[in-house]
Amino acid sequence: MAEEEQSSKKQSLKLMGILDIQNTPCAREALLHGAGGSVVSGLAYFLATSRVKRSFDAGVAGFILTTLGSWFYCRYNNAKLRVQQRLIQDGIKKKVMYEGTSLDPSRKPRGDDGGSQT
Repeated sequence: MAEEEQSSKKQSLKLMGILDIQNTPCAREALLHGAGGSVVSGLAYFLATSRVKRSFDAGVAGFILTTLGSWFYCRYNNAKLRVQQRLIQDGIKKKVMYEGTSLDPSRKPRGDDGGSQT
């Protein structure tokens, strides 16, 4: 029973044997957006021209463009998010490391004369 569960976990859906859809970020969403884009573009072209073969070609082109556009947009946002997370983590590490020391940037400097102003 346990062997069947492990073998099913190892097998994952691969697109053309290359792209592992379950483990690759943005792959599933990009393919779903591409499918929707192909239906919309093919149907719109068919309704406008009533040409079946050309509308199929427009659907394929819509699939490719929508899939690639969605893929790059999602990957760009993920990369931007990872950079922001790394900056925040570094800031938190520095804050913990320097907290309570003279190098703490949030610590207000004190005057030499005890704070009296004359």
